[in-house]
Amino acid sequence: MHDCDAPKLSGVTENAAQQPASIPELPTQYAPADVEGKLYERWVERGYFTADPESEKPPYTIVIPPPNVTGSLHLGHAFQHTLMDALTRRKRMQGYEALWLPGMDHAGIATQNKVEQQLGEEGKSRHDLGREAFVERVWQWKEEYGGKILGQMRRLGDGVDWSRERFTMDEGLSAAVQTVFKKMYDDELIYRAERIINWCPRCLTAISDIEVDYQDDDGELVSITYGEGEETLVVATTRAETMLGDTAVAVHPDDARYTHLIGKRIKLPLTDRTIPVVADHHVDPEFGTGAVKVTPAHDPNDFAIGQRHGLESMNVMDERGVITVAGPFEGLDRFEARSAIVGALRGQGRIVAEKRPYVHSVGHCSRCRTTVEPRLSLQWWVKVETLAKAAGDAVRDGRVAIHPKEMEKRYFDWVDNLNDWCISRQLWWGHRIPVWYGPAGEVVCVGPDEQPPTGEGWTQDNDVLDTWFSSGLWPFSTLGWPEETPDLKKFYPTDVLLTGHDIIFFWVARMMMFGLYVMDGEAPFKTIALTGLVRDERGKKMSKSFGNVVDPLDWMDTYGSDAVRFTLAKGANPGTDVPIGEDWVQASRNFANKIWNATRFAMMNGATVEGELPPVEQLSATDRWILSRLNKTVADADAFYEDFQFAKLSDALYHFAWDEVFDWYVELSKTTFFAGGEQAKVSARVLGEVLDVTLRLLHPIVPFVTEQLWTTLTGQESVVVADWPQDSGFRDAAAEKEIELVQQVVTEVRRFRSDQGLQPGQKVPAELTVTGTVLAPHEAAIRQLLRLQPAGDGFHATATLPVAGATVALDLSGTIDVEAERKRLTKDLGAAEKEKAQANGKLGNEAFLAKAPDNVVDKIRGRLAKADADIERISAQLANLPKG
Repeated sequence: MHDCDAPKLSGVTENAAQQPASIPELPTQYAPADVEGKLYERWVERGYFTADPESEKPPYTIVIPPPNVTGSLHLGHAFQHTLMDALTRRKRMQGYEALWLPGMDHAGIATQNKVEQQLGEEGKSRHDLGREAFVERVWQWKEEYGGKILGQMRRLGDGVDWSRERFTMDEGLSAAVQTVFKKMYDDELIYRAERIINWCPRCLTAISDIEVDYQDDDGELVSITYGEGEETLVVATTRAETMLGDTAVAVHPDDARYTHLIGKRIKLPLTDRTIPVVADHHVDPEFGTGAVKVTPAHDPNDFAIGQRHGLESMNVMDERGVITVAGPFEGLDRFEARSAIVGALRGQGRIVAEKRPYVHSVGHCSRCRTTVEPRLSLQWWVKVETLAKAAGDAVRDGRVAIHPKEMEKRYFDWVDNLNDWCISRQLWWGHRIPVWYGPAGEVVCVGPDEQPPTGEGWTQDNDVLDTWFSSGLWPFSTLGWPEETPDLKKFYPTDVLLTGHDIIFFWVARMMMFGLYVMDGEAPFKTIALTGLVRDERGKKMSKSFGNVVDPLDWMDTYGSDAVRFTLAKGANPGTDVPIGEDWVQASRNFANKIWNATRFAMMNGATVEGELPPVEQLSATDRWILSRLNKTVADADAFYEDFQFAKLSDALYHFAWDEVFDWYVELSKTTFFAGGEQAKVSARVLGEVLDVTLRLLHPIVPFVTEQLWTTLTGQESVVVADWPQDSGFRDAAAEKEIELVQQVVTEVRRFRSDQGLQPGQKVPAELTVTGTVLAPHEAAIRQLLRLQPAGDGFHATATLPVAGATVALDLSGTIDVEAERKRLTKDLGAAEKEKAQANGKLGNEAFLAKAPDNVVDKIRGRLAKADADIERISAQLANLPKG
């Protein structure tokens, strides 16, 4: 039942402007290229996206995952930016002081590689310039080429606060980095130590575990005899070149095969050294020969064995992966040395087994794809145990929610098993480590407000910090920390971190650790909303090597930014990957055109937002139905937003706008509009209300077309700063049931017309028996929608359809060739009956069923079900044909 008050939406009609006496004419077709750029610049100029820290409105903050300064907009960016923009635009409309803060990451390795490539084309290297001049060159590159993506964000419609744009190498953010480093150093959470790290011989720097991509490569497994005479054993390795740095062979202490060798020294082949046999529980006696070579400087497990047994660590390669051990292999690349060493061992008869190809997992640098070299190196580390525990506790105790909840496991698997983090990088571009070394071995860490030590012999550490160190401070450093700024006070902690599930480890966990540590236990965000990755229409990862990478700008040029945004939002189920194809973008373009054309038609027919909605007793059932559905849609939209269900949200808005508003309400109301009078004025006001609210609901996802239409419809300034619709609670179950019956009649008769081969616009004489039913007031609309003419003289009902409590009798004589149609249907019926007989024959054959695979049997059952359905449908069509 509906309520007794006027079905007013709170915050809608109160703020509605008076409808202009002369409605600006909309072009007959929507041309995105003509309006998008102008609208966006108008929004920026009017300051709609600029947040005010002095505002009394409640804050709502999202910081953008900072794209690399080397980057350009790809579909993954467009996907996440669309969702963040939708969240922010809605909150702004809801009355929040919404801040969506933009910026870029300096991307240490990637950017340095770009400039080094540029120098290489000039026949130079960074060492020719020197550190200071090279860094200056990178800054020049950044100013000239960097930030391309920021301009592309404007094309997409990102409602970011450009006045607060940040860069991780800005002066303020650099001060934050130095402050955090100093604090952690003083708290003994940062230390320097020699450990095994991942080394890229191409980038010439350490990289973290999460920057190593593992893939199966074809290699070789060789089994080598170590020792002489009776004191020998066999080890197997895929990296023969590292044997030059072996300092032991390890066996399990309980392995009876080798107990007589434990503690003895054996000859290391190809060298003049002997190495001990050590007993270590790490060795699996069931794997291979049960004996393993130990190279502490080139393998993390071997390093741990070496630490337990006090073994020497011998680094046998330089930074480029070239052998440095004196002898016949010195100067060879590591892979050349591998072949040469195996050849030399084979010549001595020490190779007892070889397996090629031997497929095994090999780490590669995620940036340049070079095979990573585990390497003992003196580096700076973050002690993560307490930081990681705090990051886990914040989620476990509910201070931070991860959405979808099933993603919590991935997060906990990471933070609960985190190793100390290597934060130093052997680069020149980045935040240089603020540590100075004195001539007498002094080590001094300097904060941003402190003077570094001076005098002869004092030097600063050459390394820079891992890029993820500075981006881990992003939620608070961008708001002015370490200063107690108005922005920090107003907008921290941020509300939502929306990002891909693939960087939980890179970025999300880092921000959690830093935020909780620096901001006195206050987490950097309240909700972590994780998305999937964008894939092609077949679900395949987008890759240049696959040839399926799409430039979203191309689609924006062709179909408009709204079409791209709506397509991405429509595929956004929390935490799951998003397939996308051009056909879907075309469909979204068609939706934008539908919104445009239907709104234009409505305005031409008097749709208005002027004045209050009429009282409920003046509304037709059709009016009450659409207002009831409108309020339900507002409620659904709010629920979907709060649950980050963008796919369900988009689907609900799409079907409400296209199906219920444009295809049903507008069509059902045409007879009212054409008739004119007071009821037409009432429905025109209802239609104006519905369009007003629908355009506001759609605006966060498709901002451009809705802005153009809404401002024209209402005469108001901008939908960007309009009120978000509220559910007034108005529902009318009776009206919804009544219109559902109308829809049933129209749908069933349309299906019958189609089955009879009638054209959609072909008029047919008909009698409607609706007197005394709730359908009676809708007879004119039903006739209009079904192209049914009044039954005149000579009317002869050739088909009668009882549906939804009504009876529709049609006279099809003269509209179709009855005999030709009967002949066609009879032929189709015979084919269906033959198909049914064949399927039944196979399913009744026990020998066939005993041998046929399940999927074949299931397919035949499906054919039988379809044949039954076809027989029923065709028989009904034949029965409804006019009798000859």
